[in-house]
Amino acid sequence: MTVLVADLKAERYRAKIIKAGALLDDTRTLFAHWDVSVGRTENLGRLRDQNVFGKTSRTRVENVLAIFRQRYLGSPTSANALATLVQGRVPSHILTLVFYYYAAQSDALLHDVVTELLAPMQRHGRVEVTLSQVLGFVQQQVRAAATVSQWGDATSRRVAQGLLATLRDFGVMSGSVKKYLTPLYLPAEAFAYVAFVLSQQVGWGERLLKSDEWRLFFLSSELVERFFVEAEMQRLLHYSAAGRVVRVDFPTESIEEYARALAQRTHRPA
Repeated sequence: MTVLVADLKAERYRAKIIKAGALLDDTRTLFAHWDVSVGRTENLGRLRDQNVFGKTSRTRVENVLAIFRQRYLGSPTSANALATLVQGRVPSHILTLVFYYYAAQSDALLHDVVTELLAPMQRHGRVEVTLSQVLGFVQQQVRAAATVSQWGDATSRRVAQGLLATLRDFGVMSGSVKKYLTPLYLPAEAFAYVAFVLSQQVGWGERLLKSDEWRLFFLSSELVERFFVEAEMQRLLHYSAAGRVVRVDFPTESIEEYARALAQRTHRPA
């Protein structure tokens, strides 16, 4: 099942970021051991039994697997495509941003703190991000009854801290005590992969070019167009625009095939 942007917008906020985080190493482990020839149930059962994540308790393993089901395993094609990227040894600076996009699409609060709080800050040249700013955003959602339950101050603070830590690990911001928005280096391959996934969510042409989802990477429409031109120059896709008529075509029909092509292109020697 593909996550729809409209569905994400309608979702009430949850506190799952407290247990989740970026989980980058565990995510790579998941897809390094993923068998594309069998389904999700078989894969998760085997990975659970083998404890490939090296967790000390079964509860922790179940928590991690629950997060992965939400983020990456909504459809067999998505899971197999991500496994293809990881097993094809696509460089981590590309993988991290792809994982970030999926994580933001599966967690409405993570998504909206970037698009509604951080993106406007970045657009106005404000790069320092404080805990109080993120906590204020979270508390505003609690007061607006946008959360699944009424969070107390302690839970709200833990959620805000989890958001900051997760975004730091995904490379959206940097710093240990003080946090700063990081100018995201978005490789053309990561942009093109996200564009393929996003096209399945919002459609093609101008809707893809103008999608608000590009705010997750702090990209204006003008910058998005530049990235499409760059991706066209690197033969990652075909892009053309004449006035309001925008056309984007990819060299493959499925995301699995596209992941395979990207893996072959960016293969990192063992």
